[in-house]
Amino acid sequence: MSQRFVVTPAGGGVENPDPAAAPDPPRVDAMPILHYGREPSRYAGDGQSRESSPIINNGDMERESFFEGKNMALFEEEMDSNPMVSSLLNKLANYTNLSQGVVEHEEAEESRRREVKNPGMGTFIGVYLPCLQNILGVILFLRLTWIVGVAGVLESFLIVFMCCTCTMLTAISMSAIATNGVVPAGGSYYMISRSLGPEFGGAVGLCFYLGTTFAGAMYILGTIEIFLTYISPGASIIHAQSPDGEAVAMLHNMRVYGTCTLVLMAMVVFVGVKYVNKLALVFLACVVLSILAIYAGVIKTAFDPPDIPVCLLGNRTLSRRNFDVCAKVLTTNNGTVTTALWGLFCNNSMPSAICDEYFAQNNLTEIQGIPGVASGVFLDNLWSVYTDKGVFVEKQGTPSVPVPEESKSSKLPYVLTDIMTYFTMLVGIYFPSVTGIMAGSNRSGDLRDAQKSIPTGTILAIVTTSFIYLSCIMLFGACIEGVILRDKFGEALQGNLVIGMLAWPSPWVIVIGSFFSTCGAGLQSLTGAPRLLQAIARDGIVPFLQVFGHGKANGEPTWALLLTALICEIGILIASLDSVAPILSMFFLMCYMFVNLACAVQTLLRTPNWRPRFRYYHWTLSFLGMSLCLALMFICSWYYALFAMLIAGCIYKYIEYRGAEKEWGDGIRGLSLNAARYALLRVEHGTLHTKNWRPQVLVMLNLDSEQCVKHPRLLSFTTQLKAGKGLTIVGSVLEGTYLDKHAEAQQAEENIRSLMGIEKTKGFCQLVVSSNLRDGMSHLIQSAGLGGMKHNTVLMAWPGSWKEEDNPFSWKNFVDTVRDTTAAQQALLVAKNVDLFPQNQERFSDGHIDVWWIVHDGGLLMLLPFLLRQHKVWRKCRMRIFTVAQVDDNSIQMKKDLQTFLYHLRISAEVEVVEMVENDISAFTYEKTLVMEQRSQMLKQMQLSKTEREREAQLIHDRNTASHSVVAARTRAPSTPDKVQMTWTKEKLIAEKLKNKDTNISGFKDLFSLKPEWGNLNQSNVRRMHTAVKLNGVVLNKSQDAQLVLLNMPGPPKNRQGDENYMEFLEVLTEGLNRVLLVRGSGREVITIYS
Repeated sequence: MSQRFVVTPAGGGVENPDPAAAPDPPRVDAMPILHYGREPSRYAGDGQSRESSPIINNGDMERESFFEGKNMALFEEEMDSNPMVSSLLNKLANYTNLSQGVVEHEEAEESRRREVKNPGMGTFIGVYLPCLQNILGVILFLRLTWIVGVAGVLESFLIVFMCCTCTMLTAISMSAIATNGVVPAGGSYYMISRSLGPEFGGAVGLCFYLGTTFAGAMYILGTIEIFLTYISPGASIIHAQSPDGEAVAMLHNMRVYGTCTLVLMAMVVFVGVKYVNKLALVFLACVVLSILAIYAGVIKTAFDPPDIPVCLLGNRTLSRRNFDVCAKVLTTNNGTVTTALWGLFCNNSMPSAICDEYFAQNNLTEIQGIPGVASGVFLDNLWSVYTDKGVFVEKQGTPSVPVPEESKSSKLPYVLTDIMTYFTMLVGIYFPSVTGIMAGSNRSGDLRDAQKSIPTGTILAIVTTSFIYLSCIMLFGACIEGVILRDKFGEALQGNLVIGMLAWPSPWVIVIGSFFSTCGAGLQSLTGAPRLLQAIARDGIVPFLQVFGHGKANGEPTWALLLTALICEIGILIASLDSVAPILSMFFLMCYMFVNLACAVQTLLRTPNWRPRFRYYHWTLSFLGMSLCLALMFICSWYYALFAMLIAGCIYKYIEYRGAEKEWGDGIRGLSLNAARYALLRVEHGTLHTKNWRPQVLVMLNLDSEQCVKHPRLLSFTTQLKAGKGLTIVGSVLEGTYLDKHAEAQQAEENIRSLMGIEKTKGFCQLVVSSNLRDGMSHLIQSAGLGGMKHNTVLMAWPGSWKEEDNPFSWKNFVDTVRDTTAAQQALLVAKNVDLFPQNQERFSDGHIDVWWIVHDGGLLMLLPFLLRQHKVWRKCRMRIFTVAQVDDNSIQMKKDLQTFLYHLRISAEVEVVEMVENDISAFTYEKTLVMEQRSQMLKQMQLSKTEREREAQLIHDRNTASHSVVAARTRAPSTPDKVQMTWTKEKLIAEKLKNKDTNISGFKDLFSLKPEWGNLNQSNVRRMHTAVKLNGVVLNKSQDAQLVLLNMPGPPKNRQGDENYMEFLEVLTEGLNRVLLVRGSGREVITIYS
C-alpha cells in the first residue's frame, strides 16, 4: 500500500484563510515525477503542465510566480546551472537503466516513467539462473570425462579448483565494482572502461567481444559434434575414402554444418532477439535436467551398475563400431566359427588365416565400462596418463605381450588418441567451462536491486557450478573405467556419449539436453557479442568502429551482427573444439585479469568515490586473482597469451593515439595522479645533475584581439626542440580582471590547446589574466610549473613592433622579462623573425645550423643544435660553431681546444675561429648611435601631455632634418673624402668595413667636425654600437645563408635608463639575418664531458 501525502503551497498569499471553507486539496501519490527544465516556468512538482496541474489552476499563475520569486529568490540566479534538490532527487529516483544500443526504448522513456513500473527481477531469476546457464555448457558434456581420464582425478581436481578460484576472485572484484554505483548495460566492458579508462576499456572490451564471439563458435562446433557423432552419424556429407581420412572428413563436415548453423542462428538473432530470450528458460531446463540425470545415474550405479562391456585386446581398447562379439572364435554345434573381429585382424575368415601378430599373441577380455561407485576403480583413476597423438588407449596394469616394430594401422579397430595431451593444454580446454560469470552484471538494468543481486547471485552461481564440476570429477573417477574416460568420442561404447551412458534413465537425456543447451549458448553468444560491440562503437573511443554503432530502426545492431558472424566463421573454419577453446580462454582471462586490476587500483587509490556496498573484498584478493589470471594465460598457451596481449596492446595504443578523449573518472587517471605526486615529491629534493638537464620550456605566446595566437611557428619550433621530451608549458597573458575576462580566457585557452594539438606540442597550457602584460609575464615566470617540475628556460618571440609609436612599451616589457629570467636563474631563448621558422611538415635537405659562441654561459648554445637535429626538420643540417678571437688570442690553439672540447662532448660540428681586429669607430656607428639616442629621447617624452608630445616630436624632426642637410652639403664638398656613410644600407655597410683601418687621428677628428652632435654622444653607447655593428658584419659574412643562427644574447644594462638603447643594440646585432635564436644561459652548466 503506497503512502500518500497532501501537497499545499508554503508561505503567504493564501486566498482562503478559512480551512473549513476550503475544498479538500487533491491527493497525489508519493514520489511525484518531476520534469526539471531550465525554464523557471516548468518547475512543476507533479510533472504536468501548469494548465492541467491539479494543485495550481489557471487562475493561480501570478501567485505561483510569486511563490517562486519569494521562496528561492536568493538562489534564482543559480537556477540555470544548479537544479533544485527536489528535482535532482526525483531524477535519481526515476533513473531507468536502459541497455545500450536500443533506440526504441530511449524514445519511449517518457511514457515508461508515467507507467507504474513492475518490480524487476530478483536474485534467483535475474542473476543466479543466467550465470548457471552460461557457466554450465559444452565442456561439461563433451570433454570433462576425457579430462578426468587423461589428467587423473587429482590433477583434474587441481585444474578445476584453479579455474574456479580464478572466477571466484574475479566475481568478488566484479561485485565490488558493480556495487560502486549504477552499472548500465555493457557489463564487464562498462565496469573496466569506467574504472581503468578508455584505453584499457576499449582494449579489454574488444578482447571480451572476441572471446564472446569465439565462444559462439565453440558452442556451434559442440552442437555439430553432438549431432554428427552421437545423434546422426549417417548425416555426414563428406565421407572418407580410407580410414586414415576419417578425421579430416569429420573436420570438413564440421565446417559445412557449422557454417550452415551459424547462418541459421544469425538469421534468428536478426529477426528478433525476443525469441532467443523466450527460449532461454527452455535451454536452461535442458542443462538442469541433464545434470540431474547424471547424479541420478551415479546413485543408480551404487546398487545396480549398468551392463556396458568394453572389449580389450591385451591391454588395448578396441573400437566397437564394426563388431558385436568380443571374441576371436565362437563354438557352435557345427564347430568353431571365426567372428567379425577375426576378419578385422586377419586376411580372411578361415582359422588358418594370417593374422596381426599382436592379435595372435594376446587374448581378448571384456570388462565393465561403468563398474559403479563401489567398484574401487577410483584408485586406478587417481593419476594422469598423458600421451602423444596416435597412441593406443591402454588399461593400466593389464598384462599384454608386446610386439616389436608394430605399425599403427588405422584399419585395425583400436581406440587411438587424437591429440597430444599435457597438463597446460587441458587447462586451456577446460577454462571456457567456468566463464559466464558476467551474465548477471550484464542484466543489471532489469534487476530489482542490482547492488544486492549481482554479488549474491554471481557468487552463489560460482559456488554451485564449482560444486557440480568438482563433484563430477570425483564421481566420474569413482564410477567409470579409465580406458572409457580416455575414450574421447565413445568408440569403445559403439559411438555413444560416455557421460550419457552414465546418466539415468536414458543416454538420450544427456544427448538431447546437451544438444539444446549448446545450441542455446551459441544463440546467446550471437545475441550478446553484437551488443557489446555496439556499446563500444557508440562510446566513440575507437574511430574505425563507429559504423558498427548503427543498426535497424529499433536499434538492433545489424552491422555488428554481421561482423560477429564473420569472426565466428573463422572459429568454425578451425573446426576443432580443442583448438578453439584455448583461444577464447585467452580473451576471457585477459578480461577477468583487468576486472581484478580495476578493483585493486580503485581500492589502493582510496578515491572518495570508491564506496562499494559489497564489503567482502580486499586489494590482496584482487591482486591474487589478477596474478592467477595472468598465470593461467601462460599455462594454457604462452603463444596464444602473447598474441592476445599483442592485440590488446595494439588496440590500447591505437585508442591512445587516435581515439576520442574521454573523462570517465577512471582509476588509471587517479593512479597517474598518485604516481605524479610521488614523482614530484621525489624530484623536489636535491638539485638536478648536469647529465639530466634538458630545457624545460615555458613558451610565452602573444594573442591578438580575437584570442588567437599571433606566432604559431613558435609552437612548431618548441615541438622540434622538445620532441615530446621533458616539460613544456605554453603560457600567455590577458590584460584585465579575471571576473571580466574569464570567458575570453577560456576561449584563448581552447585556441592554444587546439594549436598545440595541430603542432603536436605535448605539454600544459597556463593562461594568466593580469592588470597589465608586464605583471602577468612576471607571474608566469615565477609560478608556472609545480614543485620540481618547473621550467628552466623561457622561449619567446622578438617583439617586432617595438619601434611602432602605437605600441611604445612593448620593448620595456621585453627588457623586464629578460631581467626576470636572469633573476630567476632561467635560460632565455628569443626567436627573431619567428614567422620564417619552418613548420613541422617542412624538411631541410641541406644547410647549416650556425652557433656563434661569444661568451660561455653554461653550454646551452652547444646543446640546442644537438636537440634540434634529433627532429626530422633539422636532421640533415650540419652544425658549425664559430667563436671570436681577439688581438691577444692564439686563434690556432683556440681552434684545437674547441675541437677537443667538442670531441669529448660527443658532438660533431665544424669549427671556425673568427679574428676580430681592433679598428676605429666608423661614422656609420656614430650615426646609428645618434639616431638611437634621439629615438630614446623621443620615447622618454611619450609620457608628456599630448600637446607637449606633438611639440617635442616636431622639434626632434626639425633638428634631424637640419643635421641631415648640413651633412649632405659637407659630403658634396670636394675637400671631404666620400667615405662617410650616414644612412644604413647593406652595400654601405660593406663599404664601411672595407675602409682603411689606419685612419689617422686628424681624419678621426674630421668626423666630429662633420657633425658636432657626435661629440656629445654617450661613449658607452658608441662602444656597444660599435661591437654590434662589427659582430653583425662578421656574422653576415659567414652565416647569411645558414638555416638557423644561434647567438649569445647580451644582457640588459644595469642602468634602466638605457633600456630602449638595449633594444637597438640587439636589432643591429641581428640585422640582415633570416632566422635567429638569441640565447641567454642561466649561468649553470648544462652540458658535461663526463659519462
